[in-house]
Amino acid sequence: MSDPVNVRILDRDFLVACQPEERDGLLAAAQLLDARMREIRGSNRMVTIDRVAVLAALNLAHEFMQLKTASEARDREIARTVDEVERTLEQVLPGR
Repeated sequence: MSDPVNVRILDRDFLVACQPEERDGLLAAAQLLDARMREIRGSNRMVTIDRVAVLAALNLAHEFMQLKTASEARDREIARTVDEVERTLEQVLPGR
């Protein structure tokens, strides 16, 4: 069952439904988003909230894509290493 959770982003409250086990993650995400939006807005209070939100979302999406690419490269490297170990084991322990 979803529970309502209040999050505060740029001094605005939002009530978001989420599963109890996801509450901490939601609050952490809201804190991150709030910090990024404040960083983008800086001291310029004239920037619209929509522009700040889009720029924050774009920055976070870009970081996510970079992490995803790095993770995929790491996974390929791990798979290559496992294959090498398996080939070495086959040579050392044939017919295992």
